[in-house]
Amino acid sequence: MPIYPVSPLLPTISIIIPVYNGGENFRRCLSSLEKINAEVIVVADGDTDGSWQIAQQFGAKVLRRLTAGGPALARNLGARSAQGEILFFMDADVMIAPDTLPQVQSIFEQDPSLGALIGSYDDAPGATNFLSQYRNLFHHYTHQTGNSEASTFWGACGAIRREVFLRVGGFDEAYRKPSIEDIELGYRLKQLGYRIRLCKTVQVKHLKHWGVVSMLRADFFYRALPWTELICRDHHLINDLNLKTSSRVSVVLVYALVLLLSVAPWWSVAWLLAVSVGVFLLVMNFSVYRFFLRKRGFWFAVRTIPWHWLYFFYSGLAFAIGNVRYRLGYRSQPASTV
Repeated sequence: MPIYPVSPLLPTISIIIPVYNGGENFRRCLSSLEKINAEVIVVADGDTDGSWQIAQQFGAKVLRRLTAGGPALARNLGARSAQGEILFFMDADVMIAPDTLPQVQSIFEQDPSLGALIGSYDDAPGATNFLSQYRNLFHHYTHQTGNSEASTFWGACGAIRREVFLRVGGFDEAYRKPSIEDIELGYRLKQLGYRIRLCKTVQVKHLKHWGVVSMLRADFFYRALPWTELICRDHHLINDLNLKTSSRVSVVLVYALVLLLSVAPWWSVAWLLAVSVGVFLLVMNFSVYRFFLRKRGFWFAVRTIPWHWLYFFYSGLAFAIGNVRYRLGYRSQPASTV
């Protein structure tokens, strides 16, 4: 694969990576940047495994914090130190493609009205176990089918004009742990009239290994609950990405299915109704199952169905709990996903 150097004739880019005990995935992340001619800033956020030393070995500019303050604070520190006109944020467990940054440069150059852009995970996740493949491919599908005029920001693969970032105050440092600080920034950008574009060809490879506990904990406590509070705060439920109307209807159908199966032993008609609801769920989400079928085959696609329906179940539960918590005045401080 040819290497595409970042052009000095286009807007300059600073890459900002927060890291906390990044391990081997962080080393692979840095290796993907070796032939990229751009400023690389690593903010070592209280790591204890020597990640900051690895970053120095790769030639990155390292900002080191002795205690962890969270990715929002770390990214803000990196941004204030950056020299580039464009800030490109990426996570410590992703690898960029050789043409990622040249694409980002070109997009900002061609569209002066653009405030920020986000990309997508690619369709070849680094971890090979089923849950990692399912979750990362589902994320890829969600972004590849999202609206090009995006409604939010994404810290794993997102770029923003430095002047815009500083003008809006950067990430909200009240998020002391990895959570939805990037989504919250995107909401503020939109409220202030800045455009965010979803560029589906700007892709990174996610290396994270997901297990049952880590996936459910991240989805429920670190994403869905605080995201619900954000929706309540802004009184705005968008029809895009994870919040599409079809997903909301699917949540209702999953709960209807659970209810029907619960009463079926005492009401025989419920079995027929449950089958009907199940078929409706399959039809409504056929495009995503067809995507899994095309990417990983029949058996993989079949195995994703119960996990996908479980996703609708706990998303609905988190939305209900989050609404109640918000109205009772409780605000969550998300715990770490690392």
